[in-house]
Amino acid sequence: MKLNVKACAQQLQSQLVEWRRHFHQHPELSFEEWETSKYIQTILKQYDVEVIPNIAKTGLKVIKRGKRPGPTLAIRADMDALPIMDEKDAPYKSKVPGVAHLCGHDAHMTILLGAIAVLDQYELEEGNIVYIFQPAEEGYAGAKHMVEEGVLKNPDVDTIIGLHVHPTAPVGKTTVTPEFATACTDAFDLEIIGRGGHAAHPHQAVDSITITGEIITSLQQVVSRVVDPLEPIVITIGKIEGGYTRNVIAPSVKLEGTVRLLNPNLRPIVKETIERYVNGITSGMGATYTFDYEEGYPSVYNEPSLIEPLQKATDAILGEDSLAIVKPSMGGEDFSYFAEQVLGIFFRLGIQNEEKGIKYPNHHPKFDIDEAALHLGVAIFAQYAIQYFEGE
Repeated sequence: MKLNVKACAQQLQSQLVEWRRHFHQHPELSFEEWETSKYIQTILKQYDVEVIPNIAKTGLKVIKRGKRPGPTLAIRADMDALPIMDEKDAPYKSKVPGVAHLCGHDAHMTILLGAIAVLDQYELEEGNIVYIFQPAEEGYAGAKHMVEEGVLKNPDVDTIIGLHVHPTAPVGKTTVTPEFATACTDAFDLEIIGRGGHAAHPHQAVDSITITGEIITSLQQVVSRVVDPLEPIVITIGKIEGGYTRNVIAPSVKLEGTVRLLNPNLRPIVKETIERYVNGITSGMGATYTFDYEEGYPSVYNEPSLIEPLQKATDAILGEDSLAIVKPSMGGEDFSYFAEQVLGIFFRLGIQNEEKGIKYPNHHPKFDIDEAALHLGVAIFAQYAIQYFEGE
């Protein structure tokens, strides 16, 4: 008898809400998800799976093994919360001051647990399913650490799927971007070193603030005049620190910035160009500098051949035309580290509901989800998995 994943997921809805609200009330920051991990392991005891804890500190690798060897599909959820105060007026709001699940990772864990529950009823003839509960997505590259610790090995993962709840789509809709779906998230620290002095005698000093102004303006030309205008790229200076008071010429200025781009091949070009501009301006105006450029998350690459199976799964659960192809995001996502190693597909699950006031963007203090989306995410994961192993 074929498993009706949609019905099974719907029957779990009240349990999904309970799990999600527990996670939401007890958020933990990156690499601190110890209690979250324990709670998940307690739930997993009722299912026929092998649990391997403490990968990348708090992460979990959960394996459902088939009767015979075969391909391995991985399904991933991230676990960490954000250092932001929860400002929702809801009975399940965070109980931890200054920490909250305002990016939806509580929903991701819940959906993955639901998929484990549904697929526990599925007779897997050949192959394996690896469920990954990943710590530290929010800027600490938990996925990279898990890859380095072998989470995609033994059994060797062939394909990985993940989702992100997102308020840009209503409940019952999903979106995906073929190929490069998110940006590389690089960072740089720059210090302009001049020579301080009295504001009344600028000729006796080297004004680092004036030089900084020239550099900030010139860096926008990297986007407009150096890189192909058809290549998405953003350079943003997010922090400037320098100076003492109004009548003193600052001896130095520190800047912190980010570079967002889709095409990873542009990373060295952008880095070299930024430094060339900085070097030219500072040397021409009598200053020096220090420059540190750090590569962050890579772009998430969605394997085009996996779009059609995802479409079939969403059609089966949500109806036709429920999956929209959308433009890439300049945000970052460390699912990219998994998708660098194996074929990957990462999509967005709609959780918006204007009537319930659920409209705030991810990372907003009032971010929330319409919990009606939980069983839909569960069913899509389970449907995708069954199609994967049955060749549908």
